[in-house]
Amino acid sequence: MSTDHDPALPDLGTRPDAAAPGANLLALRGHNTALVLGLLRAAGEEGVSRLELAGRTGLTPQAVSKITARLRADGLAAEAGRRASTGGKPRTVLRLVPGARHAVGVHLDRDELTCVLADLTGRPVAVRRAPLDFVAGAGTVLAAAAREVAALRDVAGGPPVLGAGVACPGPLDHATGVLRQVTGAPRWDGFPLRDALAEALGLPVVLDKDTNAAALGLRRAPAEAGGASFAYLHLGTGLGAGLVLDGDLYRGPHTGAGEFGHQVVQLDGPRCDCGRRGCVEALCLAAVARGDLAAAARVLGVAAANLVELLDVDRVLLGGRTVLAHPERFRDGVARVLADHAALRGRPGAGSAVPVALARGGARTVADGAAELVLTALFR
Repeated sequence: MSTDHDPALPDLGTRPDAAAPGANLLALRGHNTALVLGLLRAAGEEGVSRLELAGRTGLTPQAVSKITARLRADGLAAEAGRRASTGGKPRTVLRLVPGARHAVGVHLDRDELTCVLADLTGRPVAVRRAPLDFVAGAGTVLAAAAREVAALRDVAGGPPVLGAGVACPGPLDHATGVLRQVTGAPRWDGFPLRDALAEALGLPVVLDKDTNAAALGLRRAPAEAGGASFAYLHLGTGLGAGLVLDGDLYRGPHTGAGEFGHQVVQLDGPRCDCGRRGCVEALCLAAVARGDLAAAARVLGVAAANLVELLDVDRVLLGGRTVLAHPERFRDGVARVLADHAALRGRPGAGSAVPVALARGGARTVADGAAELVLTALFR
């Protein structure tokens, strides 16, 4: 199966060789082109005229015409009819061509691999899942990822692919693609997973934490996210957070933000895999293991309330397999704690409780977000 890329696709900065496929995207497509592509994506099937693109980007009509001509030549944009005239010549409407390119999204969970093939709108066109032993180390994980991504692309007929976004447990260094002291998986510490995956998959790769990838994907639907700032809490085999603040994914200066599960809320609590006692993750998972879902939701709610108080987010979104196994119990339990917290604060302007909702995407939330890691490079 071919792994060739269009020479005008994004350089994701992850291949070790300068001649890697797609290495000249940013040279060919700068900020202005990304603005136009982003507006075409946001317009959907309805499309947008060149005049509207000029008005929204601040570019001259001539510049927009040149950019859209290149996009049409590359198959990324197409005419979508004409808009009724309000005086003068009817305007030709352009739309994005969703199937012109694709992105692979890979979620490396501790015991399962999920991969999706998404079109330019982020819509999955193919999905695969397979067992995975993440703790087993690089050889096992790289082989499984290469096998499943190849099968995914083959089933879809080998469409042109921009690259692969890969999401896995943290901590990790997003800038270098190196894992850092993953809880319960010491053999990964210092491993350059991004570059190793790029070699194994034959694709440019962007690597990020599972929670960051999910939050990035959820950010595309502000109405569902509940505003410009939200926290995505992922309770699966572990617990972490993805943070979107003022519309932007927040990773922190060392890309270590969101290690939500390891805040200590009980000084004499049970030992966590990270070595501390009383971490939210340890308390939540212990309560789930003994079948006390009310206690698990209450602990998660207390931690969420701390986060709301600290960051003043607009909404809390919940996901992860443990939440999805009992979605209403966790949603309602966390919401009750946040409501109680809001009532107790009682200070002027405190407002009502921050709403809690289940994140869209279900079991695919992280994998869909991983594909968005790649698409963001094209549309930002």
